[in-house]
Amino acid sequence: MARHTLSMLVGAVCLALAGPVVAAGAAEAADARPGTGDPRAVALRAVTGAGAAGAIAEVRDRNGTWRGASGVSDLATGAPIRADGRFRAGSVTKMFTATTVLQLVGEGRLGLDDPVERYLPGLVPNGGHITVRHLLNHTSGLWDSTNEKGGVFPDWADLPAIGDWLDRGGLTRPITPAQVVASSVAHAPNFPPGSAYSYSNVNFTLLGMIVEKVTGHGYAQEITARVLRPLGLDDTYFPGAATGIRGPHGHGYWTVPGSSAPDGRSERDVTLESTTWANSAGSLISTTADLNRFDKALLGGRLLPPTLLNEMTTTIPMKIEGLADTFGYGLGLARWQLSCGPIYGHNGSMPGYSTQAWTTAANDRQVSLSVTARGDDTQVNAELMAEIDFLEQAFCGTGPRTSGAGGPALGSAKLG
Repeated sequence: MARHTLSMLVGAVCLALAGPVVAAGAAEAADARPGTGDPRAVALRAVTGAGAAGAIAEVRDRNGTWRGASGVSDLATGAPIRADGRFRAGSVTKMFTATTVLQLVGEGRLGLDDPVERYLPGLVPNGGHITVRHLLNHTSGLWDSTNEKGGVFPDWADLPAIGDWLDRGGLTRPITPAQVVASSVAHAPNFPPGSAYSYSNVNFTLLGMIVEKVTGHGYAQEITARVLRPLGLDDTYFPGAATGIRGPHGHGYWTVPGSSAPDGRSERDVTLESTTWANSAGSLISTTADLNRFDKALLGGRLLPPTLLNEMTTTIPMKIEGLADTFGYGLGLARWQLSCGPIYGHNGSMPGYSTQAWTTAANDRQVSLSVTARGDDTQVNAELMAEIDFLEQAFCGTGPRTSGAGGPALGSAKLG
């Protein structure tokens, strides 16, 4: 189920690593297809080797830029996937939304500890006790109507029902932010505001609404003006109601039961989808190059003053059972402890697409990865583990996990 829900992290992982450290090369690689011996290319090929249709990545550091691509962009044509292609970035969007919110805080137009009720009166029960900070770090307690059974989507675990829903155009139907919030507040909250952590896309839907109330502009317009244009992120955009992806891109797939398929499964092409439901929480379309440029600028202090960047990167534990201190969450930004040290960033998951966008604490290396995953839960689990192996290789120069290493705690993950 975790592969189809929008999640903060694709999973938490205990890593038992082996292998020599490999220095990053100065040359740029054309792709990661067979014959390319760079360790990062090998690690990227392992993602498609685990079953993903395609995988693309970019690594930037003081030695230069490396880009890689493995697999196909379209199962029907077999066309190779392009390393410069666009993809649905999912909850990586949250870093962009959070940056815009914090810029407004810096301008004195809203406060981190202001209640939601001040900006969206009457919309959220107990809104007088839920603050902007609670929304940013997922401590509001609001029920996640985009992930939980009984929300705005069918039960993700019921694959036959999902197949029927896809056949009836369910994925292309618009769902407004107001519907997402209404579905959430129709359920009791998970806990009192500020008392615990629980990832919920509704938090960032509300932040988008607050941005619109404070500025008088749509969240997409405001983020574009404040972040995308100043950084020259020309290949990044918000699709609005459009269901397609502009320019070169890999197709996304969803594996469901299919009686006509030899193995009883069907790969549904879900490239065309409405992401209106994801809005300011997860609708961004981008490239690996643009995400790396954004991460570099954000952690380098180009977008926020030091005091607010410190607020953003100060994390609370995510409290994943058995994995203390592995993950923390700040204000729209996560901290992940790899074998060689911490990295900051976010992951994203949309139907058909999985994204990673991270930078080191020293901001001297950025890594972005996009995968078009497919298969049953066991296969997608293996693909997620291969994503984690790629990040370890790209950041730490370490080899793949040894046999018996822990896997993603998928029960803790949510779509987004």
